[in-house]
Amino acid sequence: MQKWVYVLPLLALFSGQHARAADVDAGKAKAVLCAACHGPEGKASVPIYPNLAGQNAPYLLKQLKAFKDGQRKDPMMAPFMAPLTEADLENLAAYYASLKQ
Repeated sequence: MQKWVYVLPLLALFSGQHARAADVDAGKAKAVLCAACHGPEGKASVPIYPNLAGQNAPYLLKQLKAFKDGQRKDPMMAPFMAPLTEADLENLAAYYASLKQ
């Protein structure tokens, strides 16, 4: 039984999960363009745009990916999503999740 104590962390390491952490500062840098609609602190000043500050990072990442791959269609979001990489999406999600609601 004691052998499993040593094996389980190794299995987790090699399970295919992303080991890198998102970069909040990189997300903040990318969010400059987002501020026009979602506000400089993730709080939209126009009611038709959602507040992003303090949202759950996995939820934000899921929504960003849906915009990026076309599952969610929005003519306003499409041009902003096109150049973003997977890392950019993760960083943006981490940045907005780090902000206070």
